[in-house]
Amino acid sequence: MISGGFLLAFQDSLVKYAAEWTSFWQFQTLRSIFNLFLLVIVPPLFGVKLSKLLPKNIIMVIFRTLFLVLCMFFFFCAAPKLTVAEMATGLYTYPIFVVIFAFLFLKEKITFLKFSALVFGVVGASFVLKPWSADFSFFQIFPVLAGFFYACNLFVLRKFCSNESPLAMTATVALFFIFSGGFGIIFTDYFIIDQSIKEKMPYIAIGWPELTTFAFFIAVIASFFNLTGNLCLVRAYQSSESSFLAPLDFIYLIFAIFWGKIIFDTLPDLLGFFGIFLILISGILVTIQANRLKNEVV
Repeated sequence: MISGGFLLAFQDSLVKYAAEWTSFWQFQTLRSIFNLFLLVIVPPLFGVKLSKLLPKNIIMVIFRTLFLVLCMFFFFCAAPKLTVAEMATGLYTYPIFVVIFAFLFLKEKITFLKFSALVFGVVGASFVLKPWSADFSFFQIFPVLAGFFYACNLFVLRKFCSNESPLAMTATVALFFIFSGGFGIIFTDYFIIDQSIKEKMPYIAIGWPELTTFAFFIAVIASFFNLTGNLCLVRAYQSSESSFLAPLDFIYLIFAIFWGKIIFDTLPDLLGFFGIFLILISGILVTIQANRLKNEVV
């Protein structure tokens, strides 16, 4: 679990680092092509049939994948404007939305723990993103929207896709990222004709810039770490109790700060560190409440 968080935080930092040499659409398309290539080539070497790449409930898997596509768009498209810590903090507001979804759709009661988690999460995210700051921009909202769509993905995953093969879901995600990347490339290159927009937001308003060797190399490396990190997480949840592992998921925030310092020499200020601490507490409280409900059911 810790290895997975470490690798994925590094991969996300690589995406931000490569933003100057590529575009969101180009990078995601290349990375997803490599992901799909590895999924088709590697599993058969270990005796895994390619049929494992086919989902059982294709409608729900596609539905879940669409939420992930939106999640990754909002998470990465503001990468050139935000620090790694700001990106990670916005994404890890997802427990707030998990609690809200459970209340709205599963009719679960808002307990003291859930309410505390909501408060800690909102206050913590505010301390990191600082919406009251004079230099606050709408880009800082994007990772929070990523957290919203990540929570949507978790809701569908747990409700309708719990029996699906991880390989099938990963392959579907790769395929849809290729499709969405291709659509983004065509739309931005042929339908966005205002050059001022391309100059202000080149990372998302340009579809296919000149492909450099460096951008290609980073996409290959990111693909490897993306798949390896996710497989580490899957293996962790297959070999241990999810109630024990769930709080460790938030160690990603620590590694995001670490890689932000190593690669970009950036660190949150004191208020930002305190906000990240509150978000960690929020996630732990949500996990404790989920374990209590599980024990009640048992």
